[in-house]
Amino acid sequence: MISITEDFIEAAAPNAEAARNGRGLVLKKKYLSLNRSEDETLWFGKCQGSGKTPYLCSADFAVPEKPVYRCTCPSRQFPCKHSLGLLYAIADGKPFTTAEVPEEISSKREKVAARVEKKKAEAEKPVAVNKAALAKKIKAQLDGIDLLEKLTLDVVRLGVGNVNAKTARELEEQARQLGNAYLPGAQAALHGFTKLFREAGGEERTGPGREAVYGEALDQLCRLHALIRKGRAYLQSRLEDPELAPEADTGIAAWLGHAWQLRELKDAGLVEPDVELVQLAFHSYDDVARKEYVDAGAWMNLKSGRIVLTQTFRPYQAARHIKGEDSFAQVAQVKELCVYPGDMNPRVRWDGMLARPIEARDLATVRGHGRAEFAAAVKDVKSVLKNPLADKYPIVALSFRRIGAIGRAMVVEDRTGDRLVLTDAGLPEEPRSTHLLSLVPPEALEDQTLIVRFRHDLDARRLEVKPLSIVTESDVIRLTL
Repeated sequence: MISITEDFIEAAAPNAEAARNGRGLVLKKKYLSLNRSEDETLWFGKCQGSGKTPYLCSADFAVPEKPVYRCTCPSRQFPCKHSLGLLYAIADGKPFTTAEVPEEISSKREKVAARVEKKKAEAEKPVAVNKAALAKKIKAQLDGIDLLEKLTLDVVRLGVGNVNAKTARELEEQARQLGNAYLPGAQAALHGFTKLFREAGGEERTGPGREAVYGEALDQLCRLHALIRKGRAYLQSRLEDPELAPEADTGIAAWLGHAWQLRELKDAGLVEPDVELVQLAFHSYDDVARKEYVDAGAWMNLKSGRIVLTQTFRPYQAARHIKGEDSFAQVAQVKELCVYPGDMNPRVRWDGMLARPIEARDLATVRGHGRAEFAAAVKDVKSVLKNPLADKYPIVALSFRRIGAIGRAMVVEDRTGDRLVLTDAGLPEEPRSTHLLSLVPPEALEDQTLIVRFRHDLDARRLEVKPLSIVTESDVIRLTL
């Protein structure tokens, strides 16, 4: 039986209100019976609702990594408040009686098991690829690359200083064709450039705010140029490949908009077995350029010390049908971790996981993976940033001696005396964090591990770091929630 805690229940709940209502059912003693199967893989009970007939709810842990929640109530939330209340009853140590599994649940379990076996058998079959259709798609993408090059050259001829909100809107209008050419990633990259010249409400960016974006705009143009050059070479080589397989050694496929499937990652050997992950940072934001809500988490692989990223994309039109992710305060135990092609902080996904409480040894492991000397970490970051298509804000764990103020600047210092300036600049959608350091206990500002997001200040020509969290011997103090 897996450990059922309040953190586990909150992570399973579709929203905070459902969790709160589930807790209320237990407090109000609405459960007429609480039972479990002999092997403790199924927990079920009857909960009195608004009607005469109580609801039969259950939590099925036949496959611990993928629990299944069922209820006879009409709610469209999964799990519903009745199943969540059942979990709270387990967490609270309420007495459960061993009983035979009801027929209506056992029949559903059998159907699920049959579907799992069928899915497993289908996964082992080779995937049939319509190579003619795929080749046609790649040719359309090459045409899209030509359009992106034309739009980029138009900007260069016009001059960055002459780009305004009207020009940006015209570019975005023409860039819609990139979506039709199966290049949503390239379209989003162009939007990353055009949005620099408009305020959040769409108005013209003027004054000092406009001048401040020129460095970033030139950097974005370099990125677009690299995307055009590398994207064209990648698509042409793929078209010449008899198998038309996507490249798994670099992130260029994702840059163009390829949506990797778990099976593709597994077939490409991009899988790590038996991994334990600790989440070090989390934030949600609205990606206007891609028209998606994004839930992003930064995790450390306890075995390797590598910091990886999770990203859940919820398109505007389908957001209400996709459960948003939340911060996670336990250790995620993953049997198969699928790793996307990438550089320092690759994206990862998994299909099912177990959770256990974070222990002191886990925090000690995280701290042990911290970089003790900033100079070596800076060298690695600079090496990554040389690639125009690399993540411009890599995340690193730094073991520091102290954090403090020098004049108006906050700095972090390593054991050799090297210092890095702390900043709130970085990902525009990520909340500010440096000011929160004044609220942290003084002992947490000395001899701890700081999780930071590096940023290259193009105007000052120096690397700065944004604090995301502090890992002490007993806790992970998050600064970006």
